[in-house]
Amino acid sequence: MNTIIKNRITSIDFLRGAIMIIMALDHVRDYLYSGSFLFDPLDLTKTSGILFFTRWITHFCAPIFMLLAGTSAYLIGQKKTKNELSVFLLKRGLWLIFLEMIVVNFGWNFNITFPMFLFITIWALGISMIVLAALIHLPKKLILGICIIIVAGHNLLDNIHVAGNSLPAFVWSLLHDQRFFTWHKEILLVGYPIIPLVAIMPLGYCLGSWYTADYNIQKRQRNLLILGCFAIASFIVLRYTNLYGDPVKWSVQKNAFFTFLSFIKVNKYPPSLLYVLLTLGGAFLFLSFTEKLKGAVVKVVSVYGRVPMFYYLIHIYVIHLVAIIASALLPGQDWKIWVLTKPIWFTTDLKGYGFSLPVAYLIWIGLVIALYPLCKRYDAYKQANKGKWWLSYL
Repeated sequence: MNTIIKNRITSIDFLRGAIMIIMALDHVRDYLYSGSFLFDPLDLTKTSGILFFTRWITHFCAPIFMLLAGTSAYLIGQKKTKNELSVFLLKRGLWLIFLEMIVVNFGWNFNITFPMFLFITIWALGISMIVLAALIHLPKKLILGICIIIVAGHNLLDNIHVAGNSLPAFVWSLLHDQRFFTWHKEILLVGYPIIPLVAIMPLGYCLGSWYTADYNIQKRQRNLLILGCFAIASFIVLRYTNLYGDPVKWSVQKNAFFTFLSFIKVNKYPPSLLYVLLTLGGAFLFLSFTEKLKGAVVKVVSVYGRVPMFYYLIHIYVIHLVAIIASALLPGQDWKIWVLTKPIWFTTDLKGYGFSLPVAYLIWIGLVIALYPLCKRYDAYKQANKGKWWLSYL
């Protein structure tokens, strides 16, 4: 039994750690790559292959993190009653929303006046936990059915928009329409509409039943392999036909390689059905193939996966500080540009600032390595102090 539990935890933490490391690449690119302030790296008329994949690979992070958070909730629930788990998820969801609005937003902006509020990853995670707190009281098959319908059917809402800067427009944006708003003098960016993200965490909760101690390892590997292959095959068929599943259709480009890029360029805000099939399909295959994987790489990467929120909060502040130092040292730049009053993508003062992509990669690698001792120490502290309730919130 101990072997099963160890393998289960290792495979999940290895995947979570991998996506946390990849996530940092996207944020380093945002703050330190010169081209980030000139054009979208997924713009096929301006990008290169390496730049495209630098951004595209990070698409796997948010949905997989949502999925694994649901799986972890199921495993936590093995030691709690449904009511206890529901209360835990509710409180943690509210805490995550607070973190997003205050701690994370300040980390992105370094502006104590809070001229903007970004409703992005952690807020969506918090809302999803609150929804899951209610859904766990339903039969698991019903949870699964509801969430599959939401993920598969939400693209029917793609053409629904509510114009203006009104409360109804803002509420609809929170649900399914990425947009900017203004409230008094503050900028509000709804970066992560919650549909269908809110359905992915409950899917992970249902997946958790495959990770109980008495579940056969070979059966779990086989099921994950079948599920992953089905998701990827569904993605290929739906994408090829251009009939449904993503608001932007793929098209023939200037050469075969860029046509392939068009094929895999799927909509993230909100995540389209094809986006979910591609990313979660990859997650299922990863979990299947790494079930019994061991070694130094697995051990190191899993450390990041065991302390994801701790790592997430720290890496934002470190990257922002590095950007300030870099701008202070570069000729013609002023560190004060990083006390942001509007999103970095629209800050014209940043045009001409930054480094080449290889340098951005080196900074990313250095950042991940530098954070490892802190993550390892915090992980050890968590393991030695499991009775401290507040640790579950970080």
